[in-house]
Amino acid sequence: MVIMNILGSDHEKGEMKINRQTHMEGDTENSLSSKDWWRIHRVKYNLGLVFAGITAFLIYAILGVILIAPYDFEFEITLFTTFFQGIGYLFMMLIANTFYNLGYLLDNSFNKDNSEAYRQRLFNLGFWFSIGLPFLIPSLIIMEYFVRFA
Repeated sequence: MVIMNILGSDHEKGEMKINRQTHMEGDTENSLSSKDWWRIHRVKYNLGLVFAGITAFLIYAILGVILIAPYDFEFEITLFTTFFQGIGYLFMMLIANTFYNLGYLLDNSFNKDNSEAYRQRLFNLGFWFSIGLPFLIPSLIIMEYFVRFA
């Protein structure tokens, strides 16, 4: 299994130097600290949130136009509403990143053996839950269609 080990920061360039090392099972000397591991994986988490938000909005727009707009003439998607929803989603990403810190706290509290598998399962649970939440909005469009118009 390959892990990444932070060597240090280059303060002049603002870059972080990363070295790849082989990690043997049970060898926690070369493994990342919990804090470093969660910091590195935050980028993946945020990219996932951005992708999920854009995809969920596109599905919402398509379903809204197909299912709701023919029956409810007040349904509209304008540049203003798109911008407003984008700002709202950025705020929700801020809240999601606050909850992301719970992963580090749980890892620090319950992962006494510094297990990579435990850490990865905890990350995956939070990641997929957070990715799934934006898709509740398109689901509400489908429910609204069946409740009001079907």
